[in-house]
Amino acid sequence: MTKIIHRHPIHTPPTAIRGEGVYVYDENNRQYLDACGGAAVSCLGYNHPAPIEAIRKQATELAYIHSEFFTSFTAESLAEKLADLAPAPLDHVVFLSGGSEAMETAFKLARQYFVETGETSRKFLISRRQSFHGNTFGALSIGSHVARRKPYLPMLNSDHHTIAPCFPYREQRENESTHEYGIRVANELEEKILELGADKVIGFVAETVGGATAGVLPPVPGYLKRIREICDQYGILLILDEVMCGSGRTGTFFSFTQDDIAPDMVILAKGLGAGYQPIAATIVSQTIYQAVHGGSGALMQSHTYMGHAIACAASLAVVNTIESENLLENVRIQGKNLIAKLRSELGSHSNVGDIRGRGLFIGIEFVSDKTSKEPLDPNFLFHSVLKRNAERNGLMCYTGGGSIDGVRGNHVMLAPAFIINDAIVDEIVEKMSQSIDDSMAEITAVAA
Repeated sequence: MTKIIHRHPIHTPPTAIRGEGVYVYDENNRQYLDACGGAAVSCLGYNHPAPIEAIRKQATELAYIHSEFFTSFTAESLAEKLADLAPAPLDHVVFLSGGSEAMETAFKLARQYFVETGETSRKFLISRRQSFHGNTFGALSIGSHVARRKPYLPMLNSDHHTIAPCFPYREQRENESTHEYGIRVANELEEKILELGADKVIGFVAETVGGATAGVLPPVPGYLKRIREICDQYGILLILDEVMCGSGRTGTFFSFTQDDIAPDMVILAKGLGAGYQPIAATIVSQTIYQAVHGGSGALMQSHTYMGHAIACAASLAVVNTIESENLLENVRIQGKNLIAKLRSELGSHSNVGDIRGRGLFIGIEFVSDKTSKEPLDPNFLFHSVLKRNAERNGLMCYTGGGSIDGVRGNHVMLAPAFIINDAIVDEIVEKMSQSIDDSMAEITAVAA
């Protein structure tokens, strides 16, 4: 009997005993192809020597030192590396242990910035429907994951202000171009700012590429440029969540650079440590840093493991490996390869509505009817059935329900390691296709 409270306590998952490359092996030596990086985490795959050696070396020198007393060479080196990779005006970093912590830090630091500059009336953060920014109370208050928010609604901040996601498959009108659609939904931000009062808004929070809640939503061209214009016009901060889509996942180290903009803050996690150590980073602009440095002189947000020496050493090795092995190019090449083969294999499938993505961050949305885009009956729990069948077929994939509105809609997310090749792409497509067919057969039999 397990003493762990697992995610689903009525079911103890199999025990993983080792990983090699893109494969995980359980206690029965059964092999699984990890096509989702766990949760878009394992970007270098399993058992890569570079971060392992960096961890070993750092552990023999300095495992941990509290950030109130000391900094470390690994933390300083990683911060300098990320500041060099980031475009202006991003140039200062806070290191945390996970995405939720880093998002909380961003929200608090955003408020602190305006306190430091004397604009104390600013208190609202605006986000998007079908977003997810973390599982702490503060992050849940800002995000819109219906199922994760529901049990805690009485305890969450009631000032929850959202606009539409950039979700063209579901929300683009028949008579508008992609560009017109992007501008229309971006302009909802201006409407919301004016509704709340421009002098009361702190910032706008968005995943550059929407992640697990709706099943990978890349922004349409022009959307984020218009968002940036609106933020500048009203003096509010643009905070981009790249916990999932950053650290090279979409083919550039920061996904937002593909949209020709820069935010005031960006948050990285997951792939930043590739699973070798827990780490996240909140990267802020020079303007925000200077407001704190020249104001109170104190970061009003702290955690015990900020700047953890081993975590920073592992992360630095991960970032250096992404560069030295030219993995961003492989992400771009194999991302195009994977999405093309998925569309070729599944594009005509009667229950596949949309296949979308950027780099090696790909979502497939399922429907009961391709023409009407009517979703599958939520009672079928298709995403759960698909996950189970995929595991039976030796495939790990990240499935989700409530893609459309928190209740209706099903999707699967693929986020394999940056090291994949043509043969692994073919294996993913073959196993994904088989798992979808198996799952549709299962729910059809139940319905009958």
